[in-house]
Amino acid sequence: MSAVIRAENISKTFAEGPLHVDVLKDINLVVEQGERVAIVGASGAGKSTLLHLLAGLDTPTGGRVLVADQDLAGLNERQKGRLRNEMLGFVYQFHHLLPEFTALENVAMPLLIARMAPRSAAEEAREMLRRVGLADRAAHKPAELSGGERQRVAIARAVVHRPRCVLADEPTGNLDSHNAHAAFALLLELNQSLGTSLVLVTHDRMLAAAMDRVGTIEDGVLTG
Repeated sequence: MSAVIRAENISKTFAEGPLHVDVLKDINLVVEQGERVAIVGASGAGKSTLLHLLAGLDTPTGGRVLVADQDLAGLNERQKGRLRNEMLGFVYQFHHLLPEFTALENVAMPLLIARMAPRSAAEEAREMLRRVGLADRAAHKPAELSGGERQRVAIARAVVHRPRCVLADEPTGNLDSHNAHAAFALLLELNQSLGTSLVLVTHDRMLAAAMDRVGTIEDGVLTG
């Protein structure tokens, strides 16, 4: 296996007036191809901050992050965006679907951004919607879908371009228990069938226990 994401001694400090808050301290994390890693911790511990650093959506105060052996510090914003679109998929607590577009159009968006031909992108998106059980909802807009269906569309969008790693930030936190477990099972199934890595930030330790490895953030330090 090869590392998809490697964080080396990363730290993050936020300035609040005269105060400096050390949110993350010298964190090391390696995510191998196909590996499933859960990150747990109390609210405000820095779990989402860590995910943003791994994705290059924020810059560490110290240390470095490599995605597919590319040091994010050496890339400009356009290059980071291209790398994210090629290598990473994202699932959030709130689906972040574009309300004016259909489920099919939302799922096809990463492919269109990567300049895939529209017809091919639509075919790939339709197939992914079929895989998540929503083939018959392709023409529906987010407002016409249930909460569980919207999150399944969001998961389909995250994996349609076969990323090397999916970063999921409390992806079941806004769902009832039935839909939460269905969404989580779907993430695991796609992780296995597509061979993509999965980094899951969650407060649910039962979900975390189903992953290959669990890391805990406490007082800015990652253990496990």
